[in-house]
Amino acid sequence: MDFELNEDQIAFADMARAFAQNEFEPHAAEWDQEQTFPVDVLRAAGEMGFCGLYSPEDVGGLGLSRLDASIIFEQLAMGCTSTTAFITIHNMDTWMIADFGNEDTRQQWCPELTAGQKLASYCLTEPNAGSDAASLKTTARREGDNYILNGSKIFISGAGSTDVLVVMARTGEDGPKGISAFAVDAKSEGIVYGRKEDKMGWNSQPTRMITFEDLVVPASALLGNEGDGFKIAMKGLDGGRINIATCSIGTAQAALNRARDYMHERKQFGKELANFQALQFKLADMATELVAARQMVRLAASKLDAGHADKTAYCAMAKRFATDVGFNVADEALQIFGGNGYIKEYPMERYVRDNRVHRILEGTNEIMRVIVARRVLMEDAADLL
Repeated sequence: MDFELNEDQIAFADMARAFAQNEFEPHAAEWDQEQTFPVDVLRAAGEMGFCGLYSPEDVGGLGLSRLDASIIFEQLAMGCTSTTAFITIHNMDTWMIADFGNEDTRQQWCPELTAGQKLASYCLTEPNAGSDAASLKTTARREGDNYILNGSKIFISGAGSTDVLVVMARTGEDGPKGISAFAVDAKSEGIVYGRKEDKMGWNSQPTRMITFEDLVVPASALLGNEGDGFKIAMKGLDGGRINIATCSIGTAQAALNRARDYMHERKQFGKELANFQALQFKLADMATELVAARQMVRLAASKLDAGHADKTAYCAMAKRFATDVGFNVADEALQIFGGNGYIKEYPMERYVRDNRVHRILEGTNEIMRVIVARRVLMEDAADLL
């Protein structure tokens, strides 16, 4: 078992770090304050290959592993959590279309999605279907060569500013077996976008409700077969949980780095903060927990890449642990800054705000515990441990 990054992974990390430092970090505070969706920078990210990291090469993707993608996302998140989080969602959507779409749909969307020339949003959550995603009510009724979609989705990242929507809708019976997935042109007549939500964090990406009113979608836009939608969604969420956990780790690492530097710069009682043992111990705990979280995420990514039978449980464990740790590390880093951490002249409060939502989305951390507990309670649980 080798925990060291290989030469390619080191090169990926260096490339992503340089991009984040040059393109994300100098603008992140402004994007947050002005609620700017940096489309031009996302296109630049696409030119670097960051918009199709694990999509197949035949549609313009890099075909990387989920572990490689996690290493890249971590470096990007150190520059801007919110923008990186959107890129991870875009990657998931692009992969879904590339893996489950027919050839016409793949060629219609994926080359421009992987290049960052077009952007994607993921539409699963509904007003009355959050953690219980299988109870979604949006319908897709077959009429000839088309489906007619009706219903609403909420908390949709990028909504109103993206080009394609990956939509989960009910084509059949109640429950997960009646759900299908579609790649929908986001500019289609019959799509109504709600107001942009005012959020605690993630302000560099718009979030809106989407309503479908007799939206006509060609049958060719179906991803996989009818009834495959929930399976596709769950496969996407395994990777999505690794991605969002990675965003937490990258943000926490940025916060830890700044706290470490501040402890050398700030003096109280005639000496640097770095000389106070209480703060040394705090920093040591932060670093230890962050390293543990990073290794758990990379383990889960490796399990997903290998197609391990318990990959879903590992991804859930990693998401729960890393997002809790990431938030706590960012919060403790803010505490080290004292009052300075609470004002927007410093990025500490933004790190905390942006990292908080990671414990909610891609399945709340309570749902992650449900997934893990179910697996642990099975007779062969020792195989997981």
